[in-house]
Amino acid sequence: MTDTMQSPRTGSHPTTSGRRPNSTAIIVYLSLGGLSFAVLQSLVAPALSTIGQDLGASTSATSWVLTAYLLSASVLTPILGRLGDMIGKRKVLIVVLSILLVGAVLAALAPNLGVLIVGRALQGAAGAVMPLSIGIVRDELPKEKVSVTIGLLSAIFGIGAGVGIVAAGPIVEHLSWHWLFWLPAVLVVIALIGAIFGMPESPVRKPGRLDMAGTFVLAVSLVAILLAISEGETWGWGDVKTVGLLVLGAVALIAFVLVELRVAEPLIDVRLFAVRGVWTAHVVALVFGFAMFGTFVLVPTLLQLPTAVGYGFGKDVTQAGLFLLPTVIMMIIAGPIAGILVRKVGPKPPMLIGGFAIVAAFVLPAIAHGELWQVVVSGILTGIGIGMALAACSNAIIESVPANQTGEAISANTVVRTIGSSVGTAVIAALITSHSTPQGLPTDDAFTIGFWACAGVAVLAVLAALIAPSMGARRAAAAARGIDDLDEVTQ
Repeated sequence: MTDTMQSPRTGSHPTTSGRRPNSTAIIVYLSLGGLSFAVLQSLVAPALSTIGQDLGASTSATSWVLTAYLLSASVLTPILGRLGDMIGKRKVLIVVLSILLVGAVLAALAPNLGVLIVGRALQGAAGAVMPLSIGIVRDELPKEKVSVTIGLLSAIFGIGAGVGIVAAGPIVEHLSWHWLFWLPAVLVVIALIGAIFGMPESPVRKPGRLDMAGTFVLAVSLVAILLAISEGETWGWGDVKTVGLLVLGAVALIAFVLVELRVAEPLIDVRLFAVRGVWTAHVVALVFGFAMFGTFVLVPTLLQLPTAVGYGFGKDVTQAGLFLLPTVIMMIIAGPIAGILVRKVGPKPPMLIGGFAIVAAFVLPAIAHGELWQVVVSGILTGIGIGMALAACSNAIIESVPANQTGEAISANTVVRTIGSSVGTAVIAALITSHSTPQGLPTDDAFTIGFWACAGVAVLAVLAALIAPSMGARRAAAAARGIDDLDEVTQ
């Protein structure tokens, strides 16, 4: 096999020991790995004040518990995704899960903020779990299971984020913040054992060398952009540091594209971004990253405001988290359904359904959010939208790129969604801060404007889904690019 050839899928091939891979076991192990990473992404946020108080750290210093994780995930995801395509996805997955486990244990034992931040940076390396897992599914599972399984795995990243928000309160209240890391570590151990002993190594490779120049320039770009977004509220959006980092990030991103167009073995093949099925999926992922974390900021804040203000519901952290359960449940249901739809009608319809659902999810509370049922219905629609759209995005990408580029393509989509999440969190936090009472409580207008902002951004996902290629166009484009390993294309 050369580095330009696409290897046949190996879903029906026996392992080197003569045994056929157990599809169900592979799905379970990959799901646990993805769930642990996604839970760790959001689990810490509601407990930041408690962690800061316990470690005697300031609010700005404690925020690096989130920032370190975010920067690490964004920079390392494309690198490790590319390495998976080069040397084997299972090998890199084992390394990634091992680093995640070390990071979780280190954070759980952290005696001070510095050690905790190092642990969080190590955990961020597991951002590559998503692209590696989807690549393994594409390479190892029977064709008829690929789209549904990818739908499940994609939804799990939204599910994990929701579970983290829901579970943080009870864990801190009844145990301690250290258990925010011990509990996910258990899932990581199971996933790691499964990856070592229960998964075959895929022969689908794209041999080559790691693009060090592109890696460096991309790291500079992502660190600059995400650091500016993360710290902009603290520094001030007009501060020279914030503006300077955003300019540096934009210039470095342009430089990255130019570098990748010139090198023979790019870190990310930027030419893939010209493929309609790819760039439309990236736009949808960016929007849903924004919307998902927008709702994770708005809804708990609204629920926890005291009833005395006239528009709050007076719930504690644990109770507020429980109101996100309908969102999580609908993600669990919608993700696999999206995968089934992809097999029958392609990724465009579930992407559209998800887009319309998320728009409706924000329009409803933007119009009225004075009753709990409005919050619950919004959460249900959010779960449907995220489960449908994210599952469709991943399937849209793997139907648009060769199997030996799965890791780098899904990595790019993961980074795009991470950037969307960061922007969404920062924008909504800024809106709440700028519309607060003298006592520091968000005004009712803050929520109305926040929900409308998310609804407006969500419209972009609908537009991108409308532009996305139809099933027939996608089949023709896939055939032209030599992509013949998917059930939807070869039937």
